[in-house]
Order: sequence, then C-alpha cells, then structure tokens
Amino acid sequence: MPTCSAPMHTNLVYRMSYVVCRNKSRDTLHASRGFTLTELMVVIVVVSLFVLLAAPNLLGLLRKNTFKAQAQELASTMQMAARAAAESNRRYEVIIDLAEQSYTLRQITSPDISEILEDEIIAKNDFGDNCTVAYVLFDDGDYTNEGRAKFRAGHSGWQYGGKIVLLDADEHPYSIVVNRLNRIVTLKDGDVELLAPKFEENVPF
Repeated sequence: MPTCSAPMHTNLVYRMSYVVCRNKSRDTLHASRGFTLTELMVVIVVVSLFVLLAAPNLLGLLRKNTFKAQAQELASTMQMAARAAAESNRRYEVIIDLAEQSYTLRQITSPDISEILEDEIIAKNDFGDNCTVAYVLFDDGDYTNEGRAKFRAGHSGWQYGGKIVLLDADEHPYSIVVNRLNRIVTLKDGDVELLAPKFEENVPF
C-alpha cells in the first residue's frame, strides 16, 4: 500500500506543473501580443511625424528636379540640333515661343525659312508651371521677352549664339548658353553674362 502513494503524488505534481506552465505561456503570449500592437502604433505615429516634417522639403526637391529636367531637355535638344547639322548638310531651327511658353525643333526643308511645314517638326514641348522663359538675348545684342526667338544651326554651326534665361518656381534664373564658336550648349546657374563673339561676320547658314 505505501508503495503506490509515491507514483500518484509524483503524477499529481507533474500535472499541476504542466497547468501552471501552460497558464504562464498564455499570459506571456497575451502580454507579447499587447506589446507588439503598442509598438506598432508608436512606429506609425513616429513615421507620420517624419512624413509631415519632410513633406515640404520633398515637394521642393520635386519642383527643383522638374525644373532642371525641363531646362536640361531644352539644352539637350539644342545640342542635338547642332550636332545633327554638323554631321550632315541639313539645317535645323529651335523656336522659343515666349508667348506660348513652348519650344519647337524642326528641320528646315523649304527655301522659305519663315514657313513651318508640319512634316518638318521633329519635337515640340511645353514648359511646365515650374519653368518659365523670361527672355532671350542673342550675341549680336538682339533681345526679346515676347514673341518668338529662333536659333538656327547649319553645317558651319549656329547662325547666332545667345542665351535663354529661364526662371524656376522661386523665380531663380538659369541660363542656357548657345556658343556659336564651338556649337556647345550649356545650362548654367544664374543670369550669366553673355560674351560677344570675336568676329562680326555671321556664320554662313
């Protein structure tokens, strides 16, 4: 009889220990779930604060990138026209329309240069709200802040050089400089001074 009591006692202790451990596991699991939810809420709040603080800077950066992209696209278009003309006997013209705030690249095929044929147009783009053409100054002193300004490129180079002054959303100026001596078109920060060419003769067009 005494020999049977020990196993029963041991078995009872084992069961009680199992129940206690299982209850502790449940409590730990509930506590862990509660902590995770709280942590998630804190992270959401912190991220929201960062987004609110960073939003003005991000918008400003996007506006700046948009302006730079539009200005660089115009400079690249003009450089492409000069390069294509130098490598062929074709003539090209980039028309800056200040009234419409747009520009057009065309290949000149008609003897009448003033006439723009539909099939001559290679590219036409509008400037966005963050990019505005302020004025155009040619290297012979001709200036315009309205109407159309035309840059023509032939096999010998640009007929006239000059600069196109653009304004970003904050009205900060940038200059696209067209150098008729070396055919290079560059985008520069600010309203840069335009150097007059060292010769008075026009480049044959």
